[in-house]
Amino acid sequence: MPQNQTPSLRVGMVGYAFMGAAHSHAWHTAHRFFDLPLAPELTALAGRNKAAVQEAAGRMGWASTETDWRALIERDDIDLVDICTPGNTHAEIAIAALKAGKHVLCEKPLANTVAEAEEMAAVAAEAAAKGVYAMCGYSYRRTPALALAKRMVDDGRLGTIRHVRAQYLQDWLSDENAPLTWRMDKEKSGSGALGDIGAHSIDAAQFVTGQRITGVSALMETFTTERPVGGQFVGLGGHGETDENTAKGPVTVDDAVIFSARFDGGPIGVFEATRAALGRKNAMRLEVNGSLGSLAFDFEEMNFLQFYDNADAAGDRGFHRIMVTEPEHPYVGNWWPTGHGLGYEHGFTHQVVDLVRALGSGTAPTPSFADALQVQRVLAAVEHSAGNSSTWTPTYQTTNS
Repeated sequence: MPQNQTPSLRVGMVGYAFMGAAHSHAWHTAHRFFDLPLAPELTALAGRNKAAVQEAAGRMGWASTETDWRALIERDDIDLVDICTPGNTHAEIAIAALKAGKHVLCEKPLANTVAEAEEMAAVAAEAAAKGVYAMCGYSYRRTPALALAKRMVDDGRLGTIRHVRAQYLQDWLSDENAPLTWRMDKEKSGSGALGDIGAHSIDAAQFVTGQRITGVSALMETFTTERPVGGQFVGLGGHGETDENTAKGPVTVDDAVIFSARFDGGPIGVFEATRAALGRKNAMRLEVNGSLGSLAFDFEEMNFLQFYDNADAAGDRGFHRIMVTEPEHPYVGNWWPTGHGLGYEHGFTHQVVDLVRALGSGTAPTPSFADALQVQRVLAAVEHSAGNSSTWTPTYQTTNS
């Protein structure tokens, strides 16, 4: 290696659809805007369909392809395995990669069951003792406004945290004719809105507050119990063309979930996740209320953070909007001039930045598999609570006798 040349981090990625595209962009971009100790190389892309994976590799800049993830892991020219596949495959791939001495980045949620996540966390802990590290991809915590919210909570700007309110609202499954995909199959996805988007809210709430959820009470609902099989599906919001003769298959996951929660430091919280909120495209929202102030965030306005300071004079009190585009804000100084906002893809780039810097310094990246296991336990508790009818207190209409 020539003197002063940055060492490489040779990446192999499994999966190349929605998340694969986001991760590919991040691996390609991060070291071009941030000073990193390792330069990521898009070495190999794995997928089962040879023609499709070769097309994706050419389009997204991967140097080679494999049609079996096992072959990818066996390669000597791979340092890190990036897992962008459905949840039912995460455990097998991640465990094999870690045991082969490869660092791992795994998309969320970590697994489909607590048992799988526990095994993944245990193997990751063993690997970390040998200098091989694993991280789970909860990218929203790398949104500058949410990272700023975390900093403000840590600095005591909110005082004692009392209440957390989290919503993740989408509408792409509001149409009952949207075709059946793997995201609606519990065997592949683990859960519906709960694990797909609710997991982000759980991680963000725990990340910003620095506290863990210790108990929940939940309700889940599936509004459309069967959907057309096949049909054109454009991104997350597309719809298939169907008629009355189109075959239908069962939906085995939730469309929506709501739950209340307790945190270990004393706060209470309310959470809502749905893929059936018409008009809401990606409204990932978090509000944190403390004894000295409050913070509010909505990803549909991702470059802004709302802050209420109770120390203001009575006549001046009210939420004010912080435009999170200043160089002193998290991550922002490496991008554009003040006022030029960032987008969805930047969270994945910041995820790569944090991961590569941790690997370069020989320290464990976050969120770790142990952190992601804790989210998995919350998901399981929510599902258990929602399925336990004994938690319901019936209401009765009474009349005067």
